[in-house]
Amino acid sequence: MSRLHQSRIADFQEVLGEPTVALTKLRELCFSGIPFDGGLRCLCWKILLNYLPLEKALWSSLLKKQRDLYSQFLKEMIIQPGIAKANLGVSREDVTLEDHPLNPNPDSRWNTYFKDNEVLLQIDKDVRRLYPDMAFFQRPTDYPCLLILDPQNEFETLRRRVEQTTLKSQTVARNRSGVTNVSSRSPLKTTPSSLSEYEVLPNGCEAHWEVVERILFIYAKLNPGIAYVQGMNEIVGPLYYTFATDPNSEWKEHAEADTFFCFTNLMAEIRDNFIKSLDDSQCGITYKMEKVYSTLKEKDVELYLKLQEQNIKPQFFAFRWLTLLLSQEFLLPDVIRIWDSLFADDKRFDFLLLVCCAMLTLIRDQLLEGDFTLNMRLLQDYPISDVHLILKKAKELQDSK
Repeated sequence: MSRLHQSRIADFQEVLGEPTVALTKLRELCFSGIPFDGGLRCLCWKILLNYLPLEKALWSSLLKKQRDLYSQFLKEMIIQPGIAKANLGVSREDVTLEDHPLNPNPDSRWNTYFKDNEVLLQIDKDVRRLYPDMAFFQRPTDYPCLLILDPQNEFETLRRRVEQTTLKSQTVARNRSGVTNVSSRSPLKTTPSSLSEYEVLPNGCEAHWEVVERILFIYAKLNPGIAYVQGMNEIVGPLYYTFATDPNSEWKEHAEADTFFCFTNLMAEIRDNFIKSLDDSQCGITYKMEKVYSTLKEKDVELYLKLQEQNIKPQFFAFRWLTLLLSQEFLLPDVIRIWDSLFADDKRFDFLLLVCCAMLTLIRDQLLEGDFTLNMRLLQDYPISDVHLILKKAKELQDSK
């Protein structure tokens, strides 16, 4: 380990060792990248995302309270609706005599169950595809959710629920061959092939993607106004990966609950990007995309005019860059490094606009020479993989204000 690296670790340990963490100092340190060693990144992110308070004395009681609360969510939202054994005094086939699967009453528990299944199937499709170039999300977690996987109870897992829903929908499509629209309209058509793509883990095990699925499903249930929007899986993925690979096993064991609350806090800050009706408001995504161009205009008017002239609108590429905090543009370790700087930004993601501008100016020569098609390809499949270069350029842009 280099001396510089050791001294950086020591700087972090000093700030985190105080009874009250000095946030400004911590932000400055994190902005230049957080070492993975000793679980420093996991701890810093939890503070930067307002999950842990600055007073260290409050940490253990707060963590206990939040993790208990998350267990409560699991019991209410995952175990209760899908109870499989009648030994709990409720069999799912007979919730109550008045409530049955065809009950048209919008308050019917069945009605909710079916509606939830639609959201669940979309989440399922997205989380199975998380970082396909990495085996991590397909691997079993060391800490499966014992609450749900308890063999005594045979609770229905979300994966089981997806499989049953998928099988039922296929049967409908097959049995009533006259009703072709069932299979053509159904979003389930693509799921069976993806179900068989992965080896099924033995009973009592669950893959990391299943944990991510649960986090997103509970988020959708608790936030019905936004529910689940495609892309949220790309936001939760790096958070969960970071917490689930924490070298400190006491923290790692609670990666699911901690990720849920950090994700919820992060979404509270960026959720407006996901809400269509806000697109054109000042807090919406259109405003932010235009801000990328107005910043570019200040920093590099020649490049700005070239993109304008080719009618390359920011929504063609900046929509994804901004909404997903660049999580689709780089490899996971690089995304995590960028997020160190983004989370450390006290203006909350103003720095992201500068990173986007830096990405444009770093390929300015190619953009100035390229035609529309070539430039679109460059922007949608960004060619530079050195994120340190990008962050350095963004910092220069910030300092030249």
